[in-house]
Order: sequence, then structure tokens, then C-alpha cells
Amino acid sequence: MNRDSLLALLASYEPEQGLEAEMHNDTVDFVKQHPECFERSLLKGHITASGWVLSPGKDSVLLMHHRKLDRWFQPGGHCDGDPDVREVAMKEVMEETGITDLQALKDGIFDVDVHLIPVSKDIPEHYHYDIRFAFKAAEGQEIVLNSESKDVQWVPVSKVQHSNDSESIMRMVRKTSAL
Repeated sequence: MNRDSLLALLASYEPEQGLEAEMHNDTVDFVKQHPECFERSLLKGHITASGWVLSPGKDSVLLMHHRKLDRWFQPGGHCDGDPDVREVAMKEVMEETGITDLQALKDGIFDVDVHLIPVSKDIPEHYHYDIRFAFKAAEGQEIVLNSESKDVQWVPVSKVQHSNDSESIMRMVRKTSAL
């Protein structure tokens, strides 16, 4: 499995100081230590990819109410062996929201996060090393739900904290003004 493209993306990315910088370093170490890092079969954790999707006016962000975790998050998911994390992020946005016409708002990575996923049925607690990209949706697209979400909505950036006020989400909100 080719990890070079992800390692190059991570090397060219400048995370925020503090927690994100620590998670960035943890992600680099994880990728270097685990050739199978893109596979969900790696039970200690794996690389995931997600999209921070802004509305055409960049005043709202697309959030989904995740069915399993019962919280609002940006769309994203497992790489399932695909090392092209940006393409995985776009595919996940399309599958989970129906939004298919996306424009990259930033070259490279927008954010890096490492978070613990709780035990679910026969899958043990594990880490997601999430590589996040910023996109802008084209006008006039309809949201389409899939089985992974209870709801998908455009949420004004100024009100995201009412849906999810975690540091992970609020860090992306703070970064939105620079896009």
C-alpha cells in the first residue's frame, strides 16, 4: 500500500500549534509504522478522510447527523485501502449527502484530527486518523440522505456550535474565515 502521497501531503501541511500539531505528529508516526494504515481491518486505528463543505456563499457548512454516533459531523469515512485521501473525502461527501459538484477551497489538507471511536458490536474501540479537506459546493444541488445519517443540513457557520461544539469541529469553524 503506497503511503508516500499521504506522507507528502502531511509534510506540506502546517497544523495549528498545540493539539492539532500533536495529532498531526501522531498521524505521521502512525502512517510510517503501519503499511496497512488505509485498511479498516487494522483494529488499533486507520486513516479516514472527510470534507468540510461550505455553501456557495461560504456562510454555511454541510453537516450530517451520524446514525451510529448520534452526533453532528462533517461527512467522511473509511479509505478502505484507497491511499488517495482527497478522492476518498470527495466520494464520502457525495455518498453521504448527495452533493456531487465540489470545488477544492485549499490545496492540500485543511485539518488533521485523531479521535477515539467507541466499541460497536464486534468492532473494538479504535482511532480514526482523519485527514480533512475543504470544499465549496456549487449552487442548486439537492441533499440526498443515505443510511448512515439521520439528517443532513446546511448549518450557518456562526451556529455550528449549537450542533457540535467539540474542539475538533470548532477548530474547522475558526479556520473557515481564512478560506
